[in-house]
Amino acid sequence: MELLEETAHEILSGDDPWAALLESGLALVGVPEEAGGSGGTLADAAAVLRAAGHRAAAVPLAETGWLAGRLLAEAGLPVPRGALTAASGDVEADGRTLSGTLRRVPWARSAGRLVVLAGGFVAVVDPAAARITEGANVAGEPRDDVELAGVRAEAVAPCAVDAAELRRRGALARAVQLTGAMGRALDLSVRYAGEREQFGRPLGRFQAVQQMLAGLAGEATVADVAVRAAVRAPDDPVAVAAAKANASRAAGAVAAIAHQVHGALGATGEHVLRTVTTRLWSWRDEYGNETEWADDLGASAAAAPDPWAFITGP
Repeated sequence: MELLEETAHEILSGDDPWAALLESGLALVGVPEEAGGSGGTLADAAAVLRAAGHRAAAVPLAETGWLAGRLLAEAGLPVPRGALTAASGDVEADGRTLSGTLRRVPWARSAGRLVVLAGGFVAVVDPAAARITEGANVAGEPRDDVELAGVRAEAVAPCAVDAAELRRRGALARAVQLTGAMGRALDLSVRYAGEREQFGRPLGRFQAVQQMLAGLAGEATVADVAVRAAVRAPDDPVAVAAAKANASRAAGAVAAIAHQVHGALGATGEHVLRTVTTRLWSWRDEYGNETEWADDLGASAAAAPDPWAFITGP
């Protein structure tokens, strides 16, 4: 695992990380080899995804392997090379013909293939056959609307995954990315506080700044613990909901503290902190924000035979 993380960080720090991720096979870690993936566990995939979040890398890593690649493998369809993305929405399927609209699909304009979940089936679509209206999140990453008007899918197969499960998978992927980005925000803030001097001494020597850094570290650590637990139990909807709720809530606090420590410097467009915090602000809302997942947890607790045991149990 340590070697995998080191390799991912080395690749993601390069000039063309996406090409290198594809060439090395890291884009499809966690997807079975027999389907065309690189093999490995979901924990392995999370290590690579966490590194991408730490680097604030503008790459469709979560979409290609974690979401689309796994869907195709579970449906018994081969995983094509290149960038992929997956989505579900208001789409009707008549055999291989798809009609409907998919909203804010990550990296749709850049994907070689769209993997669409509709009515118990997975369909593979060439994005050139769809009408794509370009959009973006706060970080500038593509979030496009895709209109399918009688588009014929290249392949279709039954799949047991439903829209709710795809949303949970997306939420866990974003939670992993958030923890990586929060770790980077902490690293940047600690380094800046140690280098920047005010009144003749480093910022990090002031008690108020130390308290802020301690709060940032605490938020990032608590979120990371919850997310790692969910990666070990990805089929547990409670664990995933808790992980995304925790990570999304912590992301806002981490971004605020990091910018307080950096002052105006960290708010400039060319500063690396800005690339990190814009992703924190974007990813915290994608596939459900903290309020939505907290509501989900509350509903599950209320429906449990013993709500107290549900809240305090393992």
